[in-house]
Amino acid sequence: MITHKNISLFFIFLLLLLFLLNLYNAIHFLWFVVIILVWIGINAFGSARISSNYHVKAFCSNRLETEKKIALTFDDGPSIYTLEVLELLKKYDAKATFFCIGKNIETHPEILQKVIDDGHLVGNHSYSHSKFFDFYHEDKITEEIRKTDKLLEKFTSRKINFFRPPYGVTTPSIRRALKTTGHKTIGWNIRSLDGGTKNKELIFNRLIKHISPGGIVLLHDTAEHSVLVLEQFLQFLQQNNYEVISVEELLNLNAYEIGRG
Repeated sequence: MITHKNISLFFIFLLLLLFLLNLYNAIHFLWFVVIILVWIGINAFGSARISSNYHVKAFCSNRLETEKKIALTFDDGPSIYTLEVLELLKKYDAKATFFCIGKNIETHPEILQKVIDDGHLVGNHSYSHSKFFDFYHEDKITEEIRKTDKLLEKFTSRKINFFRPPYGVTTPSIRRALKTTGHKTIGWNIRSLDGGTKNKELIFNRLIKHISPGGIVLLHDTAEHSVLVLEQFLQFLQQNNYEVISVEELLNLNAYEIGRG
């Protein structure tokens, strides 16, 4: 398996080997530069792609699922648009998992309560969702995760097990923080890109192009265009006999633990 640890050991060994060879036969310094650049490139790709499991084991789909079942997930709420999302989910009898930002929970506690009351699951998506989150020290990351857990647990009365890193980026610091907190990392394999574009046709076509049994869909409950695409997508799923179930059911993992930990 290609992991951060294995890749680091390989490139350290390769650089040491070149250094030893250089003692006997001069090797152009560009070879060292190329190797280091390749190493950096692999690290960047592995860190940015959550499904690579490069730093952290992430659950991104259920490849063994053969029936037409998928899971919907929503990031970055709660927000005023979450209420519209909830109405659509109720209309189409679909369950979802909401990965919530701590500071948004503080702003919209009543909306999070509505999410829980409607029977949906919630997960941790950090407290700040800072652009610099993946550069934080593990202690700072741990603090953010635990702070958001406490906010969520006021509504669930149970310990939160699911975490989704901001932007889907993982790092050694995030890995060490999650080892401390014990969360399971939930990723996705169907990304709508609704956080980067407002083009509803583009988002919808991307979703239906990648839809398959056992998939986990990433959407956001923070913008009007996402809500409009969601209804269109739910109609498509209904017409094509797809059942929308929770991440918990799809992956056979518990979203919560009994009691607070």
